[in-house]
Amino acid sequence: MTKSERKEQEKTLSEDEGKTENSKQKEKTAEPEKEVSPEEKLKTVQEKLLRTMAEMENQRRRSEKEKQEAFEFGGFNFAGESLSLIDNIDRAIISFKNDENLKNNKDLNKIIDGIEIVKKDLVSIFKKNGIESIECIYKKFDPNFHQAMLEVEDNTKEPGTVVQEIQKGYMMKERLLRPSLVGVAKKREKKEEKKEKK
Repeated sequence: MTKSERKEQEKTLSEDEGKTENSKQKEKTAEPEKEVSPEEKLKTVQEKLLRTMAEMENQRRRSEKEKQEAFEFGGFNFAGESLSLIDNIDRAIISFKNDENLKNNKDLNKIIDGIEIVKKDLVSIFKKNGIESIECIYKKFDPNFHQAMLEVEDNTKEPGTVVQEIQKGYMMKERLLRPSLVGVAKKREKKEEKKEKK
């Protein structure tokens, strides 16, 4: 037997000894299984059954709620994107009324009336689907419904009051579709205070 063969044999023997020691230790640490009485088994099974039934009921409620929300708010994204139609119609009406070249045109009022009929139809379709504009002028600023774009110095109104509407906001049923872009009142600084700061 060569040296390398002896080393190989010793190595395999030491590995076998290690395996047997490990298995003996596992046998020592493994405790004998306790016998479970039929009542304890029944109690365990009942608890598992109750948990499973509760999970199934919760899942059913969640799926019903998701189904209802999908039905009510399925067109939420579409409605949000459709708001630009009303914005553009309003801009068109304002630009026609302010255009000096069109003011002399006899048919201008007919054109504007036609555009406003389209706007009214669109607004009525929105209302049928629970989409309504947010009234914000002269109301207290509410960050849940308004987005402040600028502050307007105004001593006649209480600070934090909406005094200007830049873009209309809309609600879809109980959800915010788009916040109103607004100008909010703030107190004018007195000239004396400004001089002191300088």
